[in-house]
This record gives sequence, structure tokens and C-alpha cells, in this order.
Amino acid sequence: MKQVRVVVVGAGQAGLSSAFHLLRRGYVPGRDFVVLDHAPGPGGAWQFRWPTLTYGKVHGMHALPGRELTGADPGRPSSEIISDYFADYEETFGLPVIRPVDVTSVSGTRGGRLLVETSRGPWTTEALINATGTWERPFQPRVPGRESFRGRQLHTVRYPGPEPFAGRRVIVVGGGTSAVQHLLEIAGTAAGTTWVTRRPPVFREDDFGEEQGRAAVALVEERVRDGLPPQSVVSATGLPMNEEMRQARESGVLDRLPMFHRITPGGVEWRDGRRIEADTLLWATGFRAVLGHLAPLRLREPGGGIRLDGTRTVRDPRIHLVGYGPSASTVGANRAGRAAVRDIDALLAGDGGGRPEAEASRAVPQSV
Repeated sequence: MKQVRVVVVGAGQAGLSSAFHLLRRGYVPGRDFVVLDHAPGPGGAWQFRWPTLTYGKVHGMHALPGRELTGADPGRPSSEIISDYFADYEETFGLPVIRPVDVTSVSGTRGGRLLVETSRGPWTTEALINATGTWERPFQPRVPGRESFRGRQLHTVRYPGPEPFAGRRVIVVGGGTSAVQHLLEIAGTAAGTTWVTRRPPVFREDDFGEEQGRAAVALVEERVRDGLPPQSVVSATGLPMNEEMRQARESGVLDRLPMFHRITPGGVEWRDGRRIEADTLLWATGFRAVLGHLAPLRLREPGGGIRLDGTRTVRDPRIHLVGYGPSASTVGANRAGRAAVRDIDALLAGDGGGRPEAEASRAVPQSV
């Protein structure tokens, strides 16, 4: 059984940020901390994005701490650019990322440590930073008749780009950025598109400044403090309007219909009897946090969420969630990683463990 002081689960933006700050505070890679990653290679969820999502179309990508992403070709797939960037980041800082590893459960032990069960054997640790994100848990709402549909159904997580939709009648469900991106692409090849959302979409015409950003994050933080499942930050900010979207709205591509009542073998139907025939249902309905491995710790509140104090879970201060709720953005994940490491450092020092001996002398690579 392997022992470390801190286990980081996930090597996306939040996990790598956390690992960087552990390194800066003197935690020795491999001895004091490890990063266990489920993915086959560097890049976090970015490595699975559809090929037509080029870097120039990425909304709000923030650099990892200590190393900027510069000179990227905006026409190149974001999956390639960010995977290469993450790989270079891991190598530059010598981060102890182990992959592919499936973390199956996290539980307490009699000695006060945490037991992390994985596909590569168990680890024990004094603290755990959970940075598992959402990509592995796509959400698709339950709608009557879904099993009867004769056409194709797929979620954003399996979106291949616009070509396979050529000549098809496509219904896109979802009110977020991904849904709009899918619509704009598919409209150029499909025989017809229909956009369906649960709530009327809000398009943002004005500049989105720091004050508005803080207000949006505060709404998500309030839900987390109340022990409720978090909503995305994007749901509180609205959809940023650009010229392509403006033209699509004028042409009718972004004309939205309310959520249908049921799915029929040949399409969808509303309560008033209106029907639309379709060959494909594309669910751009978001994701849920990947937290099932933490179930043995009983962290959830009656409201269904996990109550946080900063990044620390209220029910177990050894567990920190980064890239969750208010920190589910690239810049938020960076800040959360720093905050989590600061709190863990104080916790371990308070338990008599002291600071890592290398803190005063360990150097960060000069290239940053």
C-alpha cells in the first residue's frame, strides 16, 4: 500500500493547478503527493472535444499558473493545442501524474488517514483534492418516450462535428454555449434544425466585466453553501453575443422553442399537440460532477449537494473540491487549486505534520 501526504484526483485544469501549488509549497512529487488521472493522456476533458472546436472558438480559456499558453494557432483543434500544453506543463514542472488510473472509492481509516482505492492498488493519504470535473458524467433529462425514438440520439460528449448531420433533421436540446455552437455548425449541413431549451435563453450584448463575473460566481457559491447541487457559472452569465450568433438569430437558426412534453418514434411532441419530425436528437444538456467515488465519506447534504467552506467540504475538512461549483471555470480552477493547497498546508501543520522540509529551498523551473 502506497502512502503520500496528498492525493490529487484528476489532471485537468484544476488538478494541475493544485499540483503546481503543492510543488511551490515544497511538497515533493511522488513522495509527498501524486496526481491520479483517469484519462489516457494529458489534456483533461479537452482531449475529447470535437475536432471543429478550434482554439479560436474556445470561450474563456485561462492559462495554468506559472506557464502561459502563447503562439497557439486559432484554427487548430482545441483538443490538440490544450493537450500539448498540458503535456508540456506536466513535463516542465515534473508533476507526478499517473495514468490511466480509475479511483473507485475514498474512505476513512482508523488511523485518521484516507484510503484511496484505485485500479492500480490502494493509496493512503492525509488529504485529498478532488478535481474530477464533469466530462465523464453527461446529463440527459428523462423524457417520456425516449426509448421509442427510431432515429439517432447523442450527447455533446459524443458530438463528432457537423458532417454526420448532413441532410438530417436535427433537434438540439440545451440552452448553453455548446448547444449554440452545435446549432451554428449543423445548420450549414442539416436538412433542418430545431432549438429547444427549458428556459428562454438570455443573450448578452454588453461587455462582461469583473463585477458581473463576481456576481455570477456568487450565485453559484450561495447554492454550494446551502448544500444544494451547483448550477453552472455560465447559466448565470448568459450567452455572449457575437456576429455569427447575431446572423444566426436573424436567419431563424436561433429561434427557440420550449421543452417538448414527450418523444415519439419519429420526433417530439408538445402538450398542445404540436409535433416536429426529426432524424436526430442532440442533447447539449450539460454534465454533473463526478463524485461517486466519494460516496463512502457521506459528504452530501439533504439538499443533494456537498456543502463547502471555500474548497473544503464541511463534513470532512481533509477533502477539497476544485473545479466544482463556483470554481468550475479555468480561472476559477486556478484560484481554487491555490486555495485548497493553502488550507491543506495549514491542516497538515496543525496535525503536527509540519511543512514539507523542502519548502524553503525547492526551486520552480526558471522558464516560467
